[in-house]
Parts: sequence; structure tokens; C-alpha cells
Amino acid sequence: MRADHPFRFAVILGTNEIASAIAVRLHRKGFRIVLSHDPLPPVIRRKMAFHDALFDDAVTVEGIAARRADTGVEIRTSLPQASGVTITELGLLDLIVIQAIDILVDARMQKYLATPDLRRLGRLAIGLGPGFCGGVNCDIAIETRPGKAGQIIRQGYADEPDGVSRRLGGHTGERFARAGFTGRWNTAIEIGTRVFKDFVVGHLGNEPVLAPFDGIVRGIVRDGTEVPAGAKLLEIDSRGRRANWTGTDDRGRLIANAVAEAISRHKPGVPRTIGTSLHLVK
Repeated sequence: MRADHPFRFAVILGTNEIASAIAVRLHRKGFRIVLSHDPLPPVIRRKMAFHDALFDDAVTVEGIAARRADTGVEIRTSLPQASGVTITELGLLDLIVIQAIDILVDARMQKYLATPDLRRLGRLAIGLGPGFCGGVNCDIAIETRPGKAGQIIRQGYADEPDGVSRRLGGHTGERFARAGFTGRWNTAIEIGTRVFKDFVVGHLGNEPVLAPFDGIVRGIVRDGTEVPAGAKLLEIDSRGRRANWTGTDDRGRLIANAVAEAISRHKPGVPRTIGTSLHLVK
């Protein structure tokens, strides 16, 4: 805690379930949290995330509520409040001028996109997953690959993506339906709905998208979203009564705990000068 501000300020890039699990963990440690939305990749596990607060839905994750802010003034006003987290469509360039960022976490999980250099944009910059390298484009990287999730990497790269999804209820990548082309996604199905194989869950443009097998809709892109080709549109959980689609899950908590541990081990120093890497971050 610094003398110039009575609280620690954390910015999390991303509004998905991993970003939200980290927000929950850091909120409980006393941080004031702002989650910055990025449209890529589209969020599907929305009942496990703060994402839908962007659309003025009442959202809580693990008992913590999210409030939407559209301007820097609104965020500055909300930060002293300890009752919840703030979610915004403002990008990092808009947030760094509000006040010095203590913790910056890139949780967007953009496995196949260019990775920004986050160093010097916060007192401690943490990058999650493929593309991040501790000491090169972030201060600390956190592994997200199944089987290694939560490993703290101070020097070196996180594993490259291998295209293999973790197993859930006997299924791996086949539990997802993906966009075959860029278009607008439309659906009337809610997360938590039981569906059956080949049930029409939604439409991408004029093309129907079918459930791959029987199960519960664990995740689905919000109705009316423009999605790129290859994006995950929905996820089916076939585990019956053991299916879960709300709150944080084991993987999210594992990664969130690793972030909290990395922060606790970090020795804070003086704020560093913001360099030319700003243009790399959306």
C-alpha cells in the first residue's frame, strides 16, 4: 500500500472466466480492480465471468458484483469503493492516466495474436499463457496449458499453443462449436440449458449451429455478437449432474492463485517510466 493512494490498483485485460477468477482473488486481497474488455476472443463462459456487466446485466461471481464504467471519471470515482469490481470497454491507454497501475495482468488468452510488451506499464506486469515470456515482454509469465496451469515463469516463455483442449466429461475439442466464417452470431439459448445432439443452438449469419452431443450449455457467445472465423461459439458439458457453468472453476482458481502468489513474492520498486511499448496494447 502506497502513501499517495490508500489502495492498490490492479488492471486486468480481459473479461473472460480466467480474468474474472483473478479479479475475485485480488479483490479479496484488497485490490481495487478494473477489467478492460477486448472483443477477441469472444467470451463464452459468461456465467463464470463479469463480462455481461458490460451490457448492464446484474452480474456477481463468487458473491462479488461488477459495475460498468464508461469514462475515466467514472472509474476514478468507483475505485475507492471496496464493494465490487469495475468493468469497462476503455483500453489500457485510457486507464494508465487515471493513476499509476500497481498490478497489470493480461488475461485475454489471445493465443494466436501478437503479444504486447507490458513491462513499464505497471509496477508489476503479468502475462498469461502463450506468447508471454518472463523478463522479455512481461515481468512474470503464468502457464495456462492443461497439466501445467499455474506455473510461475520468471525467465522464459510459456508453452506455445498446441490446439489440444483439456478433457471435460470425456470430451476435448469436440465439446465446442466454432465459427466457420466471420459473421454475426444469434441465439436465444441461455447458459445452463439442457440440449441434445444436433439441436439448433443458434445461427451464424444464416447457417444453423448444432449441439455436438447431449449435455448442458456451459458457455455460449452473447446474442448479436460479431465473431471471427474459428472463434468458439458454444461449449457443451456432458457430465450430467456434475456439470457446472457458474462461479469460478478449478482451472481459473489455480491460475488466479498463481497470480496472487507471484504478486506476494514480488518486491515492489519505484514506478518505471512508461516507454514506447504503449502502442502495442489495445
